[in-house]
Amino acid sequence: MTVKEIFDSMDYGPAPESSAEALAWLADRGGIAGHYINGKWDALRDDFPSNNPATGEKLAGVTKGTADEVAKAVAAARKAQPKWAKDGAARARVLYGIARLMQKNARLLAVMETLDNGKPIRESRDIDIPLAIRHFYHHAGFAQLMDAEMPDVEPLGVCGQIIPWNFPLLMLAWKIAPALAMGNTVVLKPAEYTSLSSMVFSEICTAAGVPPGVVNIITGDGETGAALVDADVDKVAFTGSTSVGRIIREQTAGSGKALSLELGGKSPYIVFEDADIDSAIEGLVDAIWFNSGQVCCAGSRLLVQEGIADRFYAKLRRRMDGLRIGDPMDKCIDLGAIVDPEQLAQIKAMVDANTAGETYQCAAPEGCFYPPTLITGLAPSDTLMQEEIFGPVLVACTFRTPAEAVEIANNTRYGLAASVWTENINLALDIAPKLIAGIVWVNATNLMDAAAGFGGVRESGFGREGGWEGLMGYTKPKGKTAKITAPMPFTTQDGTPADPLDRTAKLYIGGKQVRPDSGYTQPIFDKSGKLLGHASTANRKDLRNAVESNAAAKGWSKSTGHLRAQILYYIGENLSARAQEFATRINQLTGGRTGSKEVDDAISWLFTWAAWADKHDGAAKGVPIRGVALGMHEPVGNIAILTDDTRPLMGLIEPLAPALAMGNRVTAVASQAFPLAATDFYQVLETSDLPAGVANILTGRHTELAPHMAAHANIDAVWSFSTADVSKVIETKSTSNLKRTWVNHATHRDWPSTIWRAQSTAIKTIWIPYGE
Repeated sequence: MTVKEIFDSMDYGPAPESSAEALAWLADRGGIAGHYINGKWDALRDDFPSNNPATGEKLAGVTKGTADEVAKAVAAARKAQPKWAKDGAARARVLYGIARLMQKNARLLAVMETLDNGKPIRESRDIDIPLAIRHFYHHAGFAQLMDAEMPDVEPLGVCGQIIPWNFPLLMLAWKIAPALAMGNTVVLKPAEYTSLSSMVFSEICTAAGVPPGVVNIITGDGETGAALVDADVDKVAFTGSTSVGRIIREQTAGSGKALSLELGGKSPYIVFEDADIDSAIEGLVDAIWFNSGQVCCAGSRLLVQEGIADRFYAKLRRRMDGLRIGDPMDKCIDLGAIVDPEQLAQIKAMVDANTAGETYQCAAPEGCFYPPTLITGLAPSDTLMQEEIFGPVLVACTFRTPAEAVEIANNTRYGLAASVWTENINLALDIAPKLIAGIVWVNATNLMDAAAGFGGVRESGFGREGGWEGLMGYTKPKGKTAKITAPMPFTTQDGTPADPLDRTAKLYIGGKQVRPDSGYTQPIFDKSGKLLGHASTANRKDLRNAVESNAAAKGWSKSTGHLRAQILYYIGENLSARAQEFATRINQLTGGRTGSKEVDDAISWLFTWAAWADKHDGAAKGVPIRGVALGMHEPVGNIAILTDDTRPLMGLIEPLAPALAMGNRVTAVASQAFPLAATDFYQVLETSDLPAGVANILTGRHTELAPHMAAHANIDAVWSFSTADVSKVIETKSTSNLKRTWVNHATHRDWPSTIWRAQSTAIKTIWIPYGE
């Protein structure tokens, strides 16, 4: 090709990166990816191959970890953890050493990543590896600061971590760096397709002085991962598909293991008619064709305002025609290979099954490659608009108004990320809070950093990675828990009511006292056996009605913290005016003399959370861009609570106050043994200006209501402080929509306000670049 021909065509010439050094590195180690346990290479077997997706050639054999080998790694981690947790400054130096050695070996890591995964070398070199290094540098700082800035927390212990194949080294860094910084030890299983960069990382750990047993790598497939979830670990951290996340949630239910899930997404990419179209298209190339679309937060749903749709699609098709697809080791390639023929077949099957809209595809080489694809004219309910394809396939529809854009964007079971493109900053900042997503990018996409939390809501999982919020998943409050036993209600009776009026307390739903659907009640007696009254027995229909009233009260979640504070103060004042009455009632129900203290505690707690209502600040994250990443606290939504049976009033107030203060709507089930204090309390709510439906109070059997709470699609979180044995059933049933759960496993502890605030809110990170 002559110089003239090059200038006429503007074609790129080949610019191949050498793979010789990486292949030699593998050969020197026997061509096997295997276990790194207790600071040494362990079992190395050629149980199945790891292939180069671009060529189909075998790169290495991979050892499939057995349950015994997993247990060996966990035992090594368990032994090493107490000493590792003692000195934050020492941990910081080790993490810093890892970061420096990763920088030194950056080219080897990038080439190994591309060979193993099939992504373009320039993505591995310029994005994945630098960001992985950034995580270790950043978390070295957290290790240094932990003792001074987080004195009330301690590490969980041993963390089992399972990562996917789309960002092998980056996901490893996201998991290992915060865990080690907080004093935990880890056993990590890389994806079966992509184990090779974790081998390089293992040797880096040895060279950086990581003590034996602190980092352990177990290779294998899904069975190995299941064995790790089942092993004696204190936390399971998983990134992968929603379907596997459900299995892990069910497998860990009732075990007491901490769990974080970063799952799938179907992220909207919203383009308004005033957007810079050319910039939006370049952003879209990054959003959906980065890593061949094999990205959980890929902008895979394009929503374009109707007035510019035709022009936008035309420009987009032209840009697609210029994308270069081929050998991922070529530095001039835009799209590399799909990770495995099995994934390629899945992408093809989903696209081929679609009969809606108009499909536009570019050319692609033979082999494990899939062409960039655009499907326009779809309806929001079409399968490809709802289901994650995990490939270079962009599906699109139009909208007319901002309200319609929000409605379509939120019409999905996922909630991981979203992009908003507009030159009107007022519009952008109006739309961003309305999107149900853990991350929102304004005029940008795929911005990530170790200082900013990453994670989703809905079926995109729960928990955050990065920033201060990410550390919470690897720590627990200091102090011990205490076993709790169910209180025994008084049952004997002589037929004479203790109260001159034999009252039957109704349920409190939607701001009204209502009769239970079941028609049944439970008699409540005092210590001497005299009848105090009857409490209604709620069933699943009453729960349904309560959740519907929560949904109707969604304006509470949009109200100001100042307003919520005023109402909580008012509730506290009204309770204070009736303090003696409530103290007497508590003493009658429990047969004790602690009623006055419990009422005083409840009033103080209400005032505390009134104070917090407008003071739970977000944060501007220190990310290395010209812009700002805002960590915003949002309400979780509808929270269902099983209260502490042992405290008739405080058991209700303790979870109710922080949940309301942070803007949630609540359906609480009162103490099963002593419900009448809670039914008296709704009279306080009625006189305190709390909007109808914000707080509902049910009475009844915790074991009967718990599974329905956990399975209800419109409940966003379930908390249980009950003495009933319901923790396992709540965690198991929550797999239906992967809602957040906070259960006590039959124990009690005094939770610090940081935990109440964290459980009552979700972090949304809004990225706002600035400048021309």
